[in-house]
Amino acid sequence: MAGKRIECMPEEPQQEDATLNRSASAPISDAARREEEILLLWRERRVFEKTLKKHSPKGEFVFFDGPPFATGLPHYGHILAGTIKDVIPRFQTMQGYHVPRRWGWDCHGLPVEHEVEKELGFKTRKDVENYGLERFNAKAKETVMHYADDWRRIIPRMGRWVDMDNDYRTMDSPYTETVWWVFKTLHGKGLIYRGFKSMHLCPRCETTLSNFEVGQGYKEITDVSAFVKFKLLSETNTFLVAWTTTPWTLPGNVALAVRPDMDYSFVEITASNSREVLTGDTFIVGGREDTLKRVFGGESLKFDPQSRVGTFLSNGDEVAFSARRGVKGRDLAGQFYEPLFEYYANPRGTGVRLPNRDKAFKVYEADFVLADEGTGIVHIAPAFGEDDYNLAKKHDLPFIQHIQTDGTFGEAVVDFAGLSAKPKGNPRETDEKIANFLAAKGKLLKRESYTHEYPHCWRCETPLLNFASPSWFVNVAAMREKLVKENERILWVPEAVGKYRFGNWLAEAKDWAVSRTRFWGAPIPVWGCERCKTYSVVGSIDELRKRGAENITKVILLRHGESKSNTLHYLDDSPNTFPLTHEGKRKAKEAAEYILRARVDVIYSSPVRRARETAEIISRAVKKEVKIDERFREVDSGRWDGEKADTEALRREIDAYHALPPEVFYQTKRGDVGESWKDVERRMAEGLSDALRAHAGETVLIISHEGPIVHLQKAIGTVTLAECSSYFRKDRFEEFARPLTVYVDATTGKEFDLHRPHIDSVALTCETCFKESGSGRGLMHRIEEVFDCWFESGAMPYGQAHYPFETFAMERNGRPFDPVGGFWKKKSGFPADFIAEGLDQTRGWFYSMLVLGVGLFEKSPYRRAVVNGLILAENGAKMSKRLKNYPDPLDIVAKYGADSLRFYLLSSPAVRGEELRFSERGIEEVGRRMFNRLQNVLSFYQLYEQPSSMLEAVSSKLHSLSGNHVLDEWILARQSGLIQEVTEGLERYELDKAARPIAEFVDDLSTWYLRRSRERMKGDENDERIQALHTLQSVLSELAKVMAPFTPFFAEYLYQSVHNANITNGGNANTANKKESVHLEEWPALRSQQPTANSQQLLENMKEVRKIVSLALEARAKANIKVRQPLSSLGFKNKDLRFKNELLQLVKDEVNVKEVVYDENIQGEVELNTTITPELKEEGLLRELVRFIQEMRKKGGFIPGESATLLVAVDGPSRRFVEQNEQELSRAAALKNIVIQDSFEEGEPFQTDELTLKLSLTRV
Repeated sequence: MAGKRIECMPEEPQQEDATLNRSASAPISDAARREEEILLLWRERRVFEKTLKKHSPKGEFVFFDGPPFATGLPHYGHILAGTIKDVIPRFQTMQGYHVPRRWGWDCHGLPVEHEVEKELGFKTRKDVENYGLERFNAKAKETVMHYADDWRRIIPRMGRWVDMDNDYRTMDSPYTETVWWVFKTLHGKGLIYRGFKSMHLCPRCETTLSNFEVGQGYKEITDVSAFVKFKLLSETNTFLVAWTTTPWTLPGNVALAVRPDMDYSFVEITASNSREVLTGDTFIVGGREDTLKRVFGGESLKFDPQSRVGTFLSNGDEVAFSARRGVKGRDLAGQFYEPLFEYYANPRGTGVRLPNRDKAFKVYEADFVLADEGTGIVHIAPAFGEDDYNLAKKHDLPFIQHIQTDGTFGEAVVDFAGLSAKPKGNPRETDEKIANFLAAKGKLLKRESYTHEYPHCWRCETPLLNFASPSWFVNVAAMREKLVKENERILWVPEAVGKYRFGNWLAEAKDWAVSRTRFWGAPIPVWGCERCKTYSVVGSIDELRKRGAENITKVILLRHGESKSNTLHYLDDSPNTFPLTHEGKRKAKEAAEYILRARVDVIYSSPVRRARETAEIISRAVKKEVKIDERFREVDSGRWDGEKADTEALRREIDAYHALPPEVFYQTKRGDVGESWKDVERRMAEGLSDALRAHAGETVLIISHEGPIVHLQKAIGTVTLAECSSYFRKDRFEEFARPLTVYVDATTGKEFDLHRPHIDSVALTCETCFKESGSGRGLMHRIEEVFDCWFESGAMPYGQAHYPFETFAMERNGRPFDPVGGFWKKKSGFPADFIAEGLDQTRGWFYSMLVLGVGLFEKSPYRRAVVNGLILAENGAKMSKRLKNYPDPLDIVAKYGADSLRFYLLSSPAVRGEELRFSERGIEEVGRRMFNRLQNVLSFYQLYEQPSSMLEAVSSKLHSLSGNHVLDEWILARQSGLIQEVTEGLERYELDKAARPIAEFVDDLSTWYLRRSRERMKGDENDERIQALHTLQSVLSELAKVMAPFTPFFAEYLYQSVHNANITNGGNANTANKKESVHLEEWPALRSQQPTANSQQLLENMKEVRKIVSLALEARAKANIKVRQPLSSLGFKNKDLRFKNELLQLVKDEVNVKEVVYDENIQGEVELNTTITPELKEEGLLRELVRFIQEMRKKGGFIPGESATLLVAVDGPSRRFVEQNEQELSRAAALKNIVIQDSFEEGEPFQTDELTLKLSLTRV
């Protein structure tokens, strides 16, 4: 759409967004409410858009986003992959790259058809055909975007920034045209062919599936296998025994296969009471002992290899046999046998005639026969297996396809006609019936149950059938070597996925069947001639028009170039007021080059000057006259006309107008007396209709204005009313003189629909017949197949750009999409620097993109791929809506916030391709250990923070201080190490390794730095206090930047809070160098690439300090002595710390000892003196009392430093204790007065073994 801008947030209030689909009982946490406020802040400030416009000194970072289906709501798999896709672009943006992020929708294929069929209650293909293809596809088009609005709300609520308004849809005509171009280009390179192969068929969907679609649907089932007796015609009572796991294929048997160099035994039954195995029968099977065991009796088999005699049990009856050495397989070849069934061999009036009957029911040599499975003899049904089909092709065998595309037996198979070969829900039912039938006729030796992995349809879960069928193929085998080499150049995370899982798949990759006999999909652009039987591949809509689609008119819509009315923000529809600017003329000339190549037949223009001047520039270039048509004029804005739209009063009025509901907005007159958009659409449509009548099948250029063009698109059918209304509510990305091409059906005035059945009605002239006869007698009609939707999604890099038709229009900032480049220009927008999807996409999107990229440009379309693993329920089972074995994602977000969910996923093994058992407790722990701790640190900082001017001035004063405190130096060294670890993790795309150091740093910041720095920040020493606060502010500010890609909400909250900004009041701050948002900041620069020797030593020493503290506290706990009770000394034996007085002071303070002494003779690493003197006892009591008074202050709502009077009711020894320590109590608890009384009514009791007091606090 011309002028469409990038938009990160939906228009509805974010509070509504956040509660979408949340359970009514789900509580809303403070964290979630805060995140909703931040969403509003981002939306109001257009922060995402500003990240795309900001200076990008490092250039472009290309990201391709795999399109999801919108036929359901996002689940944890989407959220995990989406979070990975969010982290890397945020990081690269802060690193100085421009990172466009464009959303897309996968719209075609079985997933959508399946949803429509469920809604309509359809069970078979015939139901669709009876309903009508046009109605069915119209319903599919409605269904495909059913949940789109929910996605537009949920994705931003998860903290992800992506352009969801300038989205691409695989069902749109421009995208389909690119898919056609891809197909024709590959065909031109000899990489497309039509073939007949055995593939997997879904009988429910009645279409074949590609090999990687098949790979997505394996399930464990228990099936029936049969050992079947084929009677030789040349010998009496002699049977070839073949084993099959698919008894339903037996009516299609035409041959048996043996391995030419394999030994075969003749097993003669010498004595038997069994009904299945008769005395005198002879069975031919592979000669190995393990084969005899498989065929005859299993564990009951007793066999003497010397005498070659033995026994086995058949249904409990003992059978004796001799196994004389037989012949090689090549000696069996050529023997004929009696057909199992007579449906095709001897049809008897069924009307079925079997071609090449003389070659059927015969033994053939085949190298694919294996000695270590089955009987060494393979049953051949050419319609139901690749090896079978190839053998039949080699020997010109009959082809029996007794199963129909719906999976049922045909009428010729009278005993089983209409039965499903592999019924859903009971896949062995028909196989059992076949086995029973053969047993009744004495043709079954035995049957067995076996459990195995069997392919099912990835969408409807119906068991698949191996089924020979015609299809269009991509010749992957011809590219296999190049695919493997290109894969080796890709950085895969984890590496093993690319090297082994994906690499092994590529090494054995088979040709890709890309056609589907379905309805809702991009049509395969192949037309076949009914006269000469040739076919032709079409690569564009223009080619379609050239070949005979005369009703398709090419309409190019062009907004005028920039005029002074635009730069000055005037609303203007007067004919002569505002000319084009210099930039407007330049863009018009640029557009003229495209228009010239498009070979327009006629130019229509609005009578308004800015449109006329644009038309005149183009007219001179293309040598076509301009037709002025009043109906294409600018909208009449009534009393707003001639006014500046950016004045505050008019802006408010226009905003209120834009906020109207879509239908009301559409019909409301602008400026009270002007036109409504409904009026504009009517006249624009009338103008187009007349142009179409006069120039059907030609190329028409219409030069008009932004709003009128948008509503002409609505009339044509390329945008909806809701999209029109939403478009005008946005702060649009202004674009001028950008051509927009629409192909219009001249008979309807609507966009020509490339979907079936419309495209099926287009007949083309056969060029072969025309050349041969000089006339157009031969007509070409399109084949019925549509594309595999994986082919469409694999074409995403080119389809989203409408390449190669609109390369200039891919990026709004003038960066074209050009995957080829040339001698004088670089490639642009290709390949992607980064993509990410789930592990299942190794045989899906990753694969289809690579095949098409290598086929088109001999290059991988992506450089780096991050693969996430599967998220399971907490018990390890697959997440199931039916079982409700996982919490709703939006309930989790409401309860803990999106950041907690994001960080939980990002720090898990799921980001490196491993499975994750989802745990709500894990998310709760992230909130508690990360965000609650950080909130406490921030709250403490805010409690004692100084005015901004003082903190900003501190940098000029610090040089005069005696030196930084060791804790400040340590936390800054830790911060430097954090930045380095996170940067390296992100640059290696190892997100868990990048995320975890953040949690570790927060732990250090909260439980060590702040804990040991509290007194400095609360103290009276102004310089030291300011230094500590300045350090904490700096650390929190830098931490916010580091957290920004991972936890964007809390990072924003932290950043705004540290810089004295109130989010709920618009986030204004008065600190220098503060940006509107943390996400507009640059990534923190490392002070040096490697930590200095001093800082590294400090980090190591601090680890030792904390270790000593930990051991000392353990000793305290073991001795049952509280930390508030001072002790005299602590001994340690670490030599490195003996002269580190600042560090030892930390130990003294934390362990609460009077002295820390180096002693190399102590037994352990530390030794704690646990003797408590009376003086130490009294000091411990004092600390207990101070802590109690501080708790009273907190409960009483006293702010830090606020003076208070303490009333103490006390007598005896307790009174003396208070009087002796009055000065220290006053200092430690910010008391102005201490009033000692004998008693009073109210107060809080404080009692220990030594003291009994009653206390009360009052404000001064």
